[in-house]
Amino acid sequence: MNKSELASEISKKTQISKAKAWETLNATIESIKSSLKKGKKVSLVGFGSFSVKQRKARTGRNPKTGETIQIKARKVPSFQAGSEFKKMLK
Repeated sequence: MNKSELASEISKKTQISKAKAWETLNATIESIKSSLKKGKKVSLVGFGSFSVKQRKARTGRNPKTGETIQIKARKVPSFQAGSEFKKMLK
């Protein structure tokens, strides 16, 4: 399912217009991104949690040349599925 299909599904289930569903979906995604950018964790009970994790600097290898390279430390988004969500998938 892509973003457009998700907006259509929201529209059907909530009986709002597709435009309003699209606007709501975009606002939700932007709110999650904004919170993560500020370093805050976003928890959706029954679904899961979004957070930012710090990756340490490390040594890697260029797959084309085999040369050793240094990979810088960086922040990456992370998602941890909630227990109800995991149980539903079994």
